[in-house]
Amino acid sequence: MKKQFIIASVMLSLMSTTAWAKTVADVDVPESITVNEQVMQLNGAGVRSKFFMDLYVGSLFTQSQVNEAPPVVEGSMASAIRLNITSGMINSEKLTNALNDGFDLATGGDPSAIAPSIENFVKFTFAEEIKEGDQFTLVSIPQEGVYSYKNGQQLSFTQDEAFRKALMLIWLGKKPTDKQLKKDMLKG
Repeated sequence: MKKQFIIASVMLSLMSTTAWAKTVADVDVPESITVNEQVMQLNGAGVRSKFFMDLYVGSLFTQSQVNEAPPVVEGSMASAIRLNITSGMINSEKLTNALNDGFDLATGGDPSAIAPSIENFVKFTFAEEIKEGDQFTLVSIPQEGVYSYKNGQQLSFTQDEAFRKALMLIWLGKKPTDKQLKKDMLKG
């Protein structure tokens, strides 16, 4: 009886530590995440759609709530963008092409200054098979760089401030990949 009580207590404490802030397109988005000892709160989340098809749920996590992009892109605040893949149509090649298009938009059509960082980031983050249910977390730490994770496992670290800013601009810039997703992420 004592053993069952202990097991039940442990299970209850584990369940209470993962609080879901909201559900977006059948993806449970947590209230907060902790990565590299950085605790970040959910700022906002939405769906990336193309041709009436949901591709992934994008979530922005920040150290304090924001409703504009500059504190995340230009400021000193650590943040994370999480992508939960919701479509079997997404694969490594398509996601890489979409990112390259995003970098073109983020750099005014000339990503050459950060090309080596883009190449390494893509090579280590999106080279393996991507399937529905995969989760990517891109942690942006100003003046340090970007840590990338797939399903909780660290894949790469890119130490390049211009690259870090351009990566954040893909979702939060003046010409984001998806305007509605940007609005949803910046609901702060």
